[in-house]
Amino acid sequence: MINRFLDYVEIRTKITSTFAFIMTIALLVYHKQNIDWKLTLVFFASMFLFDLTTTAINNYIDTKTNNQTLQFKRKTALIIILVLFGISTAFGLYLAYMSDIVIFLIGGLCFLCGVFYTYGPLPISRMPLGEFFSGLFYGFFIPFIILYLNTPKGTFLSFDINSQSVSVELMIWPIASLLLFAIIPFCTTANIMLANNMCDLKKDILVKRHTLPYYVGKKSIYLYAGIYYMTYLATIVMVVVGILSPICLLSLLTIFIVQKNIKQFMEKQDKATTFILSIKNYVIIMGVNTLLIFISALFN
Repeated sequence: MINRFLDYVEIRTKITSTFAFIMTIALLVYHKQNIDWKLTLVFFASMFLFDLTTTAINNYIDTKTNNQTLQFKRKTALIIILVLFGISTAFGLYLAYMSDIVIFLIGGLCFLCGVFYTYGPLPISRMPLGEFFSGLFYGFFIPFIILYLNTPKGTFLSFDINSQSVSVELMIWPIASLLLFAIIPFCTTANIMLANNMCDLKKDILVKRHTLPYYVGKKSIYLYAGIYYMTYLATIVMVVVGILSPICLLSLLTIFIVQKNIKQFMEKQDKATTFILSIKNYVIIMGVNTLLIFISALFN
């Protein structure tokens, strides 16, 4: 029962949300920012459970068209989705109650996109936008929410709403710093989706699922490589402008392993044998950067 549940929610893929969370915590520690653990852990609970929910919805919908077997009877599978969704929503609303309307609005946006990634008349997963949205919500919004919860009010933005107007004031440098920091989780997450779509291209066409590789064609593999290279450029820029410590430049050494995996994936895009290379690259890049940021905090 437990194994079937873990397979249903694809627990092995939850590294994308977990690593983005830990890496952002490392940044807060490096910059000696006090962490509100109550808010942060409530967010983690909501984030992680909703991540399970979206995967379950994805499997529940996809098994109708791809001839794969669902881990549970459809009624049971639907109940699991509703329970996960209900608990994650409760945590999300509690977090919004303890913080402010910005968290409520951003959290609501994340929930909507998570649900309509697979569900609805025109799901995101069947369009050439899956890579962008997966990178955006895992790579940008997870760090944003954690940083927003643990920095003084107004650090990133000021939001005001009344009966007469709605005003939003963005702080340029904090937002720019966040965008730079988000490049690494954004790119590595997007490439997992891109690799998956390249491996499933022929099968996806049969079920009228037109993902990014369908439109980009053979150039997909070069896009895949270029996205990884962007993470290394982002690290260099962040060190130069002072967001990260020079110690983090040691992460550039991982390019030799990552490049070897890129070359192997270029030769063959197969779900059973080479897709795992995108997971390995994710763990290598995110894991090493997270570790080095924590190490940097010891010398800061």
